[in-house]
Amino acid sequence: MKGPDARECSDNSMNPHFTTSLPTAATISHDVSEGNINGACKELVAHLGFDCVISDSDILRSRSSTPWSPAPPSQYPAKVVTPRTTADVSQIMKICSRRRVPVTAFSGGTSFYGALSATRRGICIDFKLMDQILAIHERDLDVVLQPAVDWQDLNARLEPLGMFFPPDPGAGARIGGMIAMSCSGTNAYRHGTMRDWVTSMTVVLADGSIVKTRQRPRKSSAGYDLSSLLVGSEGTLGLVTEAVIKITSLPQNQHVGLAAFLSTRAAVSTAISLITSGLPIDALELLDPYSLGAINHSGLSSRQWEEKPTLFLRFSGSSQAVQDQIQMAREAAATHGCKTFETSGNRQEIDVIWGARKQVGPSLVSMKQDPTDVFMSADAAVPISALADMIDWTHSIIKEAGFIGSTLGHVGDGESPRLSKLWTTLTALGNYHTAIICRKAEEVKAWSVIESIQRRAIQLEGTITGEHGIGLKLRDMLVEEVGDNSIKMMRAVTDLNS
Repeated sequence: MKGPDARECSDNSMNPHFTTSLPTAATISHDVSEGNINGACKELVAHLGFDCVISDSDILRSRSSTPWSPAPPSQYPAKVVTPRTTADVSQIMKICSRRRVPVTAFSGGTSFYGALSATRRGICIDFKLMDQILAIHERDLDVVLQPAVDWQDLNARLEPLGMFFPPDPGAGARIGGMIAMSCSGTNAYRHGTMRDWVTSMTVVLADGSIVKTRQRPRKSSAGYDLSSLLVGSEGTLGLVTEAVIKITSLPQNQHVGLAAFLSTRAAVSTAISLITSGLPIDALELLDPYSLGAINHSGLSSRQWEEKPTLFLRFSGSSQAVQDQIQMAREAAATHGCKTFETSGNRQEIDVIWGARKQVGPSLVSMKQDPTDVFMSADAAVPISALADMIDWTHSIIKEAGFIGSTLGHVGDGESPRLSKLWTTLTALGNYHTAIICRKAEEVKAWSVIESIQRRAIQLEGTITGEHGIGLKLRDMLVEEVGDNSIKMMRAVTDLNS
């Protein structure tokens, strides 16, 4: 399997007193020769059937390279296989382990930073056939899912029952990838991240072993918390084939709000005021003028947006509680010079307003002016007290580099709002986006700006990635954030699985 620490392994992996650093680790020897891959495919066809082993070049490309995370042809898998069951995945891994064929995994394909790239070619396991909701336990407030279940499809099934699953990343994300990347979304302000909603998993290891991390109760002191270890491991420890996921009751009496300001600092100051007051709103998002301009340009929203720094807010609860929340938010916004403040409890208007926030990513991708343009992103997170200074510094370094940049994000991410999410976007095209869109010739320069922003986040006691994960692009910078000894410990864990 692939990931930040699964490329190489140490000869001393079983020694509890010694781990090898990244630069000196021995390289795993893979066999991706045509004869070995063909031999593996014959075994896979015998087990899965001919239709489940795919050689189509377009499919191979799409399972490793996307518009938001491109990969060169040298990093496409040699074959794609489509299992139906945990037993199928186990058999695939046993064959690939015995033949030393590297494996990558694919579910929704919405990840960043080269997480899908098949740098060693090999086999890609596409979980598209494992998309079933296996059980819904209303009284226990949990569901049992296969990895290719779309979170939006899950919520469509749960809504008539008065339930929902809070994590809401980009459209198209699937449960397996959401677990692997420890994703979050706009609901994280009140409901936390993916890590908070996983009870247990069935996981297939590199050698084909099948592990169930625990039973269904939400509370357990039985052994190591393997579920938490696997969430966010990006495929380096195992492949999720089944998961028990928590659900909760649908928010009642939902309202949304928009607060527009003349400056980003005023919007951020309002957000900090709301967060530190403990106001129990559902979501708090920041979009800058360029993000709103991209939405207007894309035509993905039925509404034309005023292109000013804007806070998107969401409220729920009893009628009185919602009115109290709205009033407190209105007063906080007015204190910081809010120019317009509007709210709505109409379902259609809610869908339009919050739908615009969820369309920022596709809107920015649509701004590409040439197929060769490169999409980049940064999703650093910093303590909330440092957010305003971080945004100002970000704007200045982007301007110095000759780019136009934007900041948007989850201000106050997490159940205990201590970290604020900063997404930085750049462009060499005179536009700006949630992720960098630049000409190919400007890629190195733009990426150096992204790295500067991430390093600044580390200096402010933040993180280089709040929810997008490490993938391939951020492996070296991870060392800067967590240090050599943390990397050695991660390596020791992955080596046990090698």
